[in-house]
This record gives sequence, structure tokens and C-alpha cells, in this order.
Amino acid sequence: MALSRQVVAVVSFYMLAALVMIFVNKMVLNATPNLTVLFMFFQSVATVLLLQISSRVTHWVEVPAIESTTARKLAPLVLVDTAGFIFNAFCLRDIEAAFYQIARGLVLPLIIVVVAITSHSRPSWSVIGCAAIVTSGFFLGVSFSEDIPARAVPTPLGLLYGLLSSFSIALHAVLIKSSLPHVNGSSTVLSYWSNLGSAVLLGCLAVLKGEAHEFLMMVSNGNAGVRWDWKTFVYGNIITGIFGFLISIAGILSVKVTSPVTHMFSSAARSVLQIVLGVKIFGDIVTTQRAASAFVILTGTLLYTYVKSKESATISPSSGTTAPPKDLESQYSEKPQSNADKSTI
Repeated sequence: MALSRQVVAVVSFYMLAALVMIFVNKMVLNATPNLTVLFMFFQSVATVLLLQISSRVTHWVEVPAIESTTARKLAPLVLVDTAGFIFNAFCLRDIEAAFYQIARGLVLPLIIVVVAITSHSRPSWSVIGCAAIVTSGFFLGVSFSEDIPARAVPTPLGLLYGLLSSFSIALHAVLIKSSLPHVNGSSTVLSYWSNLGSAVLLGCLAVLKGEAHEFLMMVSNGNAGVRWDWKTFVYGNIITGIFGFLISIAGILSVKVTSPVTHMFSSAARSVLQIVLGVKIFGDIVTTQRAASAFVILTGTLLYTYVKSKESATISPSSGTTAPPKDLESQYSEKPQSNADKSTI
């Protein structure tokens, strides 16, 4: 009974944190679409600061010494993580929140493809079939045959951002395996490096893109006629900074406490809630076609989880015993949450 309550608590915590991040991010991006990169910079800085504070309170959170050798080794991961963070935010900014899961519907197929290429192995036909189902759901969602308002039609650029964010997440899942040994297998240390590296890169990009200058002008009212919702921006940064940190913790707890099937079903439930809340909060449009697309993507993902669980429960030839199913999250997601996932799960 105690374990069941623990699982329910962790799953609920993870779902709440993820939903808060998505909708608060969307509110801020709607209010200040011109400060997208700067907004992500503040999120990364907040996570770094909270990790620093937590390391002084509990031994469960480690903060590494800054070394150039480690930084060079982790550079590929940080670059991919930051790119995914950027593409994710731009995707959420340019499309409706209820459509977000469809726009990123190719995450699973791309992970399967990238893992197959890097490991020089072919996935089973069952896995390929699941990927095909998910892919068909994605194309069903992006092929518009129903009359919908112009505001609800995602731009080609928004869909491109969704595709690039999906690809970044797939690369991140592979790079984690080679990056963890550089930090002695510590998820919190790797999360610290990722957020610190992202903060540096995003800060430079915000300056080069002119967002830092524009922000200062807006704050000082030096740009005549500019009116902006500064309360949404400030409070949104505070909330997403805190919940972005909590998601890193929640992701690790979810992997360690729940089974892959439980994790995937909770993700499916969260996706449904996300669509419903998108309609209620932002007035998003959900057509029959979009609902069918989300259903197909979720069905393919759940089937994939079931297939991989069955494949992992192999019979040991030496003992004839059945090995416990290997947690799928340990293959692709038993890692610190990427910045892309943290900001717009």
C-alpha cells in the first residue's frame, strides 16, 4: 500500500510539474514572443542557482568543480541540449498548446532510428511497426483536411521547429550514454553541466539576436510606445525556473519508482489533459482529425512500451528463469531531463 501511494505521488507530481511548465511557458511566450531566447536563458540560470542551493542542503544533489577538460567532453551534449531547448520553445511559441504533442509526434520514431544507426543494429519488426503507427499519427495530424480558423493552422516554420526539436531529443538520448561516464554517472552533475552550458550559449545568443538590448529598452521604457505584460514575464520566469528544477527531480523519481508501462500511461494521460487544458485556457481548436492523430500517436507509443517490455523479459538460457523487464526509461530516458524536455514537455 505504501509503495502504491508513493507511485501515485511521484506520477502526480511529475504530471503536475510538466503541465505547469507547458502552460506557463505558453503564457509567457504569447506575452513576449520577442524575448524567447532570453526567457530560456533565465530558466537555465534559475536551475543552476537552485542546484547550487540544493547541494548545500542535501547530499543527493552534487555540484561539480568547473573543469575545462570535462566541459570539452560534454560539449556535444550541451550543444544538442541547447538546440533542442531553442527549437522546443520556438515550436510552442508558434503553435497551439493543444497541437504541441502532435508537432513533436516523431520523437519516438527518430529515437528508434538514431539508436539503430549509432548501435549498428536493426530493431525488431514489432518495434518498426509501432514506429510506423506513431509516424502515421503525426502525418494525420499535420495534413489538414478540415476547415479551421487561420489562427489555428500551424505555420510550416512551427512544424519545422517541432521536427528539429524531436531530432534533438533523439540525439540527446544517445549522447547521454557516452556523457554520463564523464561525470561518474551522476544525473544531477550532468544536469548542472547541461544547464550551465545552456545558460552561457543562450546568453550569448540573446545578445547577438538583440533580445538583451530589446529587454533593457522595454524595462527602461526607452523605446517609446512599447507596452508589454511585464508581470507575466517576471512571474512566468519565477514559476518556470522553480518547476524546471522540480522536473529534473521528478523525472529521476519517475524513472526509479514507476515501471515503464506506468510511466507511459501517465504520459498518455498528461497528453490528454494537455489538449483539454489547451482548449479551456487558450481556446485552442481540436478537430476530429487532430483528436484522431493524438490517439494514434499515443496508441503507437503505448504499444511500443508493451513490445519492448516483452522483448526485455527474455529467458535466461543458463538458468531457464525469466529476467525482470528492463525499464525502457533506462535505455532512452534514465537520465537528467534535457532542457528541451524541461521547458516544454
